[in-house]
Amino acid sequence: MSILEKINGHQDLRHLDEAQRADLCREIRAFLVEHVAKTGGHLASNLGVVELTVALETVYDTVKDRLVFDVGHQSYVHKLLTGRQADFDGLRQFGGIAGFPKPSESQTDAFVAGHASSSVSIALGMARARTLLKEDYDVVALIGDGSATGGMAYEGLNDLADSKEPLLVILNDNEMSIDRNVGGMSRHLSQLRTKERYLGMKQHYRDALRKIPGGKAVYTATSHVKSWVRRSVLPTTMFENMGLTYLGPVDGHDVNELIRVIRVAKEMKCPVLLHVFTQKGCGYLPAAEKPSKFHGVGKFNPVSGESLGSKSYTFSDAFGDTMLDLAAEDKRICAITAAMPTGTGLLNFKEKYPDRLFDVGIAEEHAASMAGGLAKQGMVPVLALYSTFLQRSFDQIMQDIAMLNLHVVLAVDRAGLVGEDGETHHGAFDVGFLRQIPGMQIWCPASCEELKDMLRWAVKDCTGPVAVRYPRGGDGEIARSNFEPGKGVHCHRRGKDAVILTYGTLTNEAMKSAEALAQQGVEVKVLRLLTVSPLPIREIVEHLDSCRNLLIAEETCTGSGIHEALSWELMKQLPDLKIHALDLGHNFVTHGNIRKLYEQCGLDSRSMTKTILEVLENEN
Repeated sequence: MSILEKINGHQDLRHLDEAQRADLCREIRAFLVEHVAKTGGHLASNLGVVELTVALETVYDTVKDRLVFDVGHQSYVHKLLTGRQADFDGLRQFGGIAGFPKPSESQTDAFVAGHASSSVSIALGMARARTLLKEDYDVVALIGDGSATGGMAYEGLNDLADSKEPLLVILNDNEMSIDRNVGGMSRHLSQLRTKERYLGMKQHYRDALRKIPGGKAVYTATSHVKSWVRRSVLPTTMFENMGLTYLGPVDGHDVNELIRVIRVAKEMKCPVLLHVFTQKGCGYLPAAEKPSKFHGVGKFNPVSGESLGSKSYTFSDAFGDTMLDLAAEDKRICAITAAMPTGTGLLNFKEKYPDRLFDVGIAEEHAASMAGGLAKQGMVPVLALYSTFLQRSFDQIMQDIAMLNLHVVLAVDRAGLVGEDGETHHGAFDVGFLRQIPGMQIWCPASCEELKDMLRWAVKDCTGPVAVRYPRGGDGEIARSNFEPGKGVHCHRRGKDAVILTYGTLTNEAMKSAEALAQQGVEVKVLRLLTVSPLPIREIVEHLDSCRNLLIAEETCTGSGIHEALSWELMKQLPDLKIHALDLGHNFVTHGNIRKLYEQCGLDSRSMTKTILEVLENEN
């Protein structure tokens, strides 16, 4: 039996010797590569934190101690060490374990984590609760240097230093988030990485004084000497200036040294920032050489690292290609992304127009406000963010873009369900919150070709704020564009018995439903909205004719779509119209294959068919 198979938590890890820990780390890497190759998932980030996680789980008992992950895609090793090895065949699959920490899955998962820069704030809240309730446990925040580009991290660190709460913040410094890190924080950490480590000198100094009578008093009295020594070896860090005790940098792949240093930090009983440097993809050559490629992967050959899936043309590809064309035509056009030029399809744009691609790090609020400033001074900024991360910039879009009616184009990637990443990443809310913003136009392409047409029109011909939202992956059956400026509705199929109205690629499910109903003698019209803000009420009414039943289907959570607003407007003009709705429901949607999630939520073609038949049967 391997060492890993015997590990089910803190107590098992405590009894390992140094050689066994090293063997365990090798086994973990082999396990991760083997299993993620079958299921897909976040590989490079987890390979980078193997030793760090083993050290943390050895020093802390995460059943009671609180380990708060930032982002959380690097939690696989934590899950392996806390009793979930047997569940990894179902990693990120419907009904299986999640790819992110999930308290409902295990009491060792302290908090949900899917977005960046929040771990320090959450951990400080836990530490303060511990103090107020007079309880006894430790709190650790594990934050990557990519997440440290987000302003919220510094809000938390500033308050932590002022609080004096005993709390360990581990800065996992791998020079990357998804794409390579950018900005002043990255440069600051790079300077620290170039210095000889100071912690060992400090420990030797302390140990030497302990061996002589009165050594403790001497140690206290010579604190100014220690400070001078430290500053001669390391630069004064911004963390120390904030009031935090800074330790490091420490080799993040030396598990036994990590355990020693973490124990030192634990005994300090004050706010400590431990700077650990790691290599993303460590121990698996394909991931170490191409960490961005192995950040989030589908199934792959574990020997060669080559993908086993076929590469299809995606909406993100179409967006990137169109941005290249637009930038060539107009030097005012620029692009903004938040640490994801690869994921949003802007990598080629970055290479060809480096002076017009602004990667601001994981800082969506800053990105939106900066877009407002660019637009105010005559540029045409395109802000490319995933829907789930766009949520964090709502106030800035409202105040710094829409209030001045500035021409900023929001490229809302990963709109709708995203699949295996689950609750924290589904784009189920952008329609609802963007529709609240006065003057905001929202366009919904159903094909890559249509995205190109809509984006070109949004950039060149629109005024004011405009969003173009599109899903992950490709376009399915609808390959052509039906976009015409000024037109808000397209009829894909005619029918007199009922109408299905939807938008985006969910139209594919509506078409399948209409075809299935036709085989049963029921003729259903399929209408697709090209825009959901403003709603094209007049066009919809014209298309409804004398039909009495309308089914609105949308890939949003209940209350976050167009159903209520559209129903209100239609009932004023068509009081006899019976309106029905299908959406993702009131709850957050779990992780799993999108097809499976459609079925679970009742948004697949079969559910639409069933709903239409029930409506017509009740009418008769």
